[in-house]
Amino acid sequence: MQGERSVAEVLQDVLRNLQEIVRGEVRLAKAEIRHEATQASSSGLWLAAGAVGAVSAWMFFLWAVVYGLATVMEMWAATLVVAVGLALIAAGLLVVGRARFRQIRPVPERTIESLKENFEWIKQSTK
Repeated sequence: MQGERSVAEVLQDVLRNLQEIVRGEVRLAKAEIRHEATQASSSGLWLAAGAVGAVSAWMFFLWAVVYGLATVMEMWAATLVVAVGLALIAAGLLVVGRARFRQIRPVPERTIESLKENFEWIKQSTK
């Protein structure tokens, strides 16, 4: 009978379909990991920009503040006041960068969910 397929042909089709599913899942996992890596890179850049800004952009302003405070208090006290202020600003920048890093999920969740669905489908179709 021409319309009937052999068991071997059906198994070959199943194996081909499984291969395509696995290839698709691998592509999805790569895309998710690439996306998460981009976010991590972006967060790192924010931290670096915050650190550079805290060190260099504020330097001249801080010198001016120290010299201004030195007109009403000792130079060491003026320097201490400015250093504490700078430490608070830097801490704020680090907290923001850390919070952004915590939002990153290194596990490809959509891929895992899709794999679970595919395995469930395979279980159901083989019963």
